[in-house]
Amino acid sequence: MKRLHKNQGRYGGETIDIVKVLAEIDSTAQQAGWRADCFLSTDKLSLRAYHRAVPHPRMRLYLSTGIHGDEPAGPLATLELLKQNPWADEVDTWLCPCLNPTGFALNRRENAEGHDLNRDYRHLRTGEIRAHAGWLTRQPFFDITVVLHEDWEANGFYLYELNPDHLPSLAEAIIEQVARVCPVETAPLVDSWPVHHGIIRPNVPPQDRPQWPEAIYLIHHKTRLSYTLEAPSDFPLPIRIGALVTAALTMLDSLKKSLAPV
Repeated sequence: MKRLHKNQGRYGGETIDIVKVLAEIDSTAQQAGWRADCFLSTDKLSLRAYHRAVPHPRMRLYLSTGIHGDEPAGPLATLELLKQNPWADEVDTWLCPCLNPTGFALNRRENAEGHDLNRDYRHLRTGEIRAHAGWLTRQPFFDITVVLHEDWEANGFYLYELNPDHLPSLAEAIIEQVARVCPVETAPLVDSWPVHHGIIRPNVPPQDRPQWPEAIYLIHHKTRLSYTLEAPSDFPLPIRIGALVTAALTMLDSLKKSLAPV
């Protein structure tokens, strides 16, 4: 597996028809019994979340993706997960499959107005993030949150783990399984953060960060364990989708084992 060298200063790989992808996500999710919740609807865009409720939940899981319009593997991985239907019977699950559809239409990181939505969770200046944060406030506390991303500069897959209470980590298990389908990042630093075997564990308190990505908002308001999964977007799209799906399946399998009777 080698880099394609299409990313020159920005993402230069495959694009997707986000309207078509989201229509398939909606159909697949609702056929499987997920409840759709439209939390933003305007003339220009519609944002939906989905909830898979179980009768006797012992854990709550949140997944989201599609906040950067030049990262197509996330929504496609979400669609694949819905098709595989691997969800745990005792885990209530919430899913936001695309937070920036106008960015996908333009194949760029930012939304149609030129704002990086994943830097707006502290000040809530954009309509998309105000609506998303408002929806999040109406949801319960999550045991784990997972955000699917891509990195156009990366040499391989890596992840961020936010785990201030030192809960049992899933990071090493995720990296071990993803390494079977995708290269793992070997650089010693990513965005000035030390990387150890594909794992970054930032230690800056949220209040000290002037801008918040979604994961920081989540760890501050909605969870005590958060993962941001980063696929390397200069590799073929099926490799990146496979990396994100494998990471999510590894996490779900770990949750199932933790809830199994002793």
